[in-house]
Amino acid sequence: MAAESKSLISGIATERRDVSAEYPGPTRTRDRSTWFEIGLVFALIMIAVWTPRGAVNLTSNLLATVCILWFTVRGRYSARELGLARPDSGAIVILVSSALMVGAIVIAGWAMHRLGPAQPVPWKRAWQYAFWALEQEFILQSFFYIRLESILGSRRAVWFAALLFLVAHLPSPALTVLSLVGGLLFCEMFRRYRNIFPLGLVHAVLGLTIAASLPDSLLHHMRVGLGYLTYHP
Repeated sequence: MAAESKSLISGIATERRDVSAEYPGPTRTRDRSTWFEIGLVFALIMIAVWTPRGAVNLTSNLLATVCILWFTVRGRYSARELGLARPDSGAIVILVSSALMVGAIVIAGWAMHRLGPAQPVPWKRAWQYAFWALEQEFILQSFFYIRLESILGSRRAVWFAALLFLVAHLPSPALTVLSLVGGLLFCEMFRRYRNIFPLGLVHAVLGLTIAASLPDSLLHHMRVGLGYLTYHP
């Protein structure tokens, strides 16, 4: 019996070591270049959000894209840390959580129907938004979150990344609140499961549900920044 117990304890200990070795966590750093990368990309995104269509807006969009790709390729982060290595990790939990949020948004839209109709969501636009949602999750998680995590630690990085996500959705009141809640959920799920693929799907479903359920008088066609302020139905 003692030998069996010893064998069982040894087996459990080995299993725990295997699980912990699966993702050892981020390498902490105080490298100023990491702050520079975060600040530069976020500043370019803000310029794109708050400038009208034209040369400045196009240039800032292109520079943000180039910087994100360049810093990612040149970075020290592995595919596992970027959330690209295990497309099935945590998928069920993430999808179930999103289903609950979808239900809450639909109910909220029904309660606010007196404020006006929701915007139409054509099938073509839905597909385009789905790809954009995955891109947003890559930017939020695989670029901002992992860099903040390496400096601040995992739990603080969840809040800081979610706040960046919130700022990017100003001044839309509805999207600002929803982006904070969604950003916290997305970042926490990424912290636990390191998988952007179901997060991209969930982001797309939630965004389309918001557009199709909440009054467009609040959303202004899901616009943020200068586009929200200058929107005319």
